[in-house]
Amino acid sequence: MTDPDLNLLIALDALLSLGSVAGAARRLKLSASAMSRTLSRLRAVTGDPLLVRAGRKMVLTPYAEEIRERTQNAVFEARAVLRPSVSELNLATLERTFTLRANEGFVEAFGAVLIAAAAKEAPLVRLCFAPKPEKSSTHLREGLVDLEIGVLGEMGPEIRLQTLFRDRFVAVVRKGHPFEQQTEITAQQYAACGHVVASRRGLLTGPVDQALAELGLERKVAAVVPSFPAALAVAQASDLVALVPASFLINQPVGTTLYAFELPVKTQGITVSQMWHPRLEADPAHRWLRQWVLGVVKQRFATIND
Repeated sequence: MTDPDLNLLIALDALLSLGSVAGAARRLKLSASAMSRTLSRLRAVTGDPLLVRAGRKMVLTPYAEEIRERTQNAVFEARAVLRPSVSELNLATLERTFTLRANEGFVEAFGAVLIAAAAKEAPLVRLCFAPKPEKSSTHLREGLVDLEIGVLGEMGPEIRLQTLFRDRFVAVVRKGHPFEQQTEITAQQYAACGHVVASRRGLLTGPVDQALAELGLERKVAAVVPSFPAALAVAQASDLVALVPASFLINQPVGTTLYAFELPVKTQGITVSQMWHPRLEADPAHRWLRQWVLGVVKQRFATIND
């Protein structure tokens, strides 16, 4: 009996994860024609079409849906077998790219220190920060990222997580804003100002609005922007008040062009975690990655609480 070509397993994983011949070709750095030939071979081996045309796109067959997760697990297990054991992991020679999916605020606050620490401890390791337009476990399940960093959403029961730090929201205005001269800002004064809100989904309200509502107050939202950096840029060039996580101010020009103050109402804290798929739980390099990120971030975050 002829042994199966195990390279087909990697191609099968790409095809089933992406549901696209062109997408799988890009991931594996193959031409579209070469990927089409590989799909033909997979169809012959499995005896199933795997991907079929549905209008202008391809969809998985029932058999392909059934084996999708098994295929992903098989590829991860195979790669884990070929990686060094815990005792043989040498950070000085570890050559690997780790993808971390995080929002802009985390990258701006911790990206530089993580990159510098990686270069010192594991010089051949490369960090790739991927954008995070929404909360989803898809990227972890499909092996597209090594770590998901942020506030826990609907990630699924199998996803592992570890708290990195606990954050809080603070208010920020431009340097020279009338609030800078006040020793205490009341909830009424805060609500009466114009506000710029950061929301990827264009929402007008945030965590502070419920607390204000309990006092019979409502803030005036003058603008909605898609990110915290954009909110700070607007606040810096206007009299609007921005609401951002305290951690985001680590690398911001607070005291020179910006002024930050505590909110006059209590809001729920923010727990920022790192999340990963259980396939990588025992992988020595990934275990080092998790412990290293935790240590670097905790040390860096402590600077804003000193």
